[in-house]
Amino acid sequence: MFSFFKKKSPPSVVAPGLPESAPTPALPAAPTLPAAAAVGVGVAVAVAAAPAPQSGAAAPVDVPVAAPAPEARSGWLSRLAQGLRKTGAGITQVFTGTRIDEALYEDLESALLLADTGLPATQFLLTDLKRRVKETKATDPAAVKALLADVLTDLLRPLQRPLVIGGADGQASPTVIMVTGVNGAGKTTSIGKLTRYLAEADQKVLLAAADTFRAAAREQLAVWAGRNRVEIVSQEGGDPAAVSFDAVSAGRARGCDVVIADTAGRLPTQVHLMEELKKIQRTIAKAMPGAPHEVLLVVDGNTGQNALAQVKSFDAALGLTGLVVTKLDGTAKGGVLAAIARWGAEQQRVVPVYFIGIGEKLEDLQTFDAREFAQALLD
Repeated sequence: MFSFFKKKSPPSVVAPGLPESAPTPALPAAPTLPAAAAVGVGVAVAVAAAPAPQSGAAAPVDVPVAAPAPEARSGWLSRLAQGLRKTGAGITQVFTGTRIDEALYEDLESALLLADTGLPATQFLLTDLKRRVKETKATDPAAVKALLADVLTDLLRPLQRPLVIGGADGQASPTVIMVTGVNGAGKTTSIGKLTRYLAEADQKVLLAAADTFRAAAREQLAVWAGRNRVEIVSQEGGDPAAVSFDAVSAGRARGCDVVIADTAGRLPTQVHLMEELKKIQRTIAKAMPGAPHEVLLVVDGNTGQNALAQVKSFDAALGLTGLVVTKLDGTAKGGVLAAIARWGAEQQRVVPVYFIGIGEKLEDLQTFDAREFAQALLD
């Protein structure tokens, strides 16, 4: 999952020792997406390979750069396990006994529900777990706990997908990302962190300060723009749709790789504000046909089942393409990711979790990995 490559900037240069006809090396990417190279420091953001030149020039070559030290990745996993400890404590307590019986499954059901896994996901996990216990003839609670980690990983795996920047399905540049969420979810901070990773991956980023309602929202985004040395389009008290339109138009004119539009936080029950989000989405499409290419929802992991309700509402209104789940550090409701995964499976409409956050530091925003999450939860 975590490969660290950077797209070579001069597309016409052939790496030494490779024939001119050598194809671009293909790296693992999400299903149906083109071969992509993951870039960044700790976060895998896939940058799609550029189309092969028509003049016979060599295809661009992906040049590997140094990967993060294993101890740095280990540090992230340790912090993730620490952050999920409140969620997982009740679940792991179930497996401290010596017997596998109906009482164990009843206790596990209660623990999963308390972790805000939700009834559909809880029933699915228990049914699949019992089947695997029977098939493997497991007799030790520790073995059942390991099987639960496998069951949870398989449930969450459809949510594991990289964010692809540029060139997907013939997509024109720039890639336009519209970011939404309720107040206090960590939307603007997440935008700042994502911008940092993209900028370090040699992506030219332009920010749109389309949150014109919240006090100091424009200033907060401007601080992140300054830190990351990227441009920002903003208007004091301006119309959010107009700001978004101007930003996308400017991004196209300036040759930007990515345009990220921040929007005002709102509750999905505020109908007039949700309608404004739809207006912003339509306006972006007018500025660039096919945009926005990504519609992300930032949700607070502390809100549990309310986070699932937000996903349903925003998806119905905008057609979400991805999630960023923040503030998982210290929450007792981290099981909501299983609820989101089960809802997606039932709807046959998976909204992937691109990133999860466990703190305020830059390195505390990382790509979501189903196996890592399951192991951290049951650690």
